[in-house]
Amino acid sequence: MVLSPCQCRMARAAVGLTRSALAGKASVSPATLSDFELGKREPYERTLRDIREAFEAMGITFLEADESGAGVRYLNA
Repeated sequence: MVLSPCQCRMARAAVGLTRSALAGKASVSPATLSDFELGKREPYERTLRDIREAFEAMGITFLEADESGAGVRYLNA
């Protein structure tokens, strides 16, 4: 599954992280994360994987796109 910029923004809002905080947790540059969320560029696959794994460690599940679009689920345990 591909992580979209919109899903990244939604997930970040769900867990209450700034871009800088997420960049630190995912070990990616804040500029890379910002450019991705703004749709300015597509990061490397490994960068998207690192972002996704950081979110998943916080309880985020990414939902595949269907007729109503892709989504994010946050299970706050």
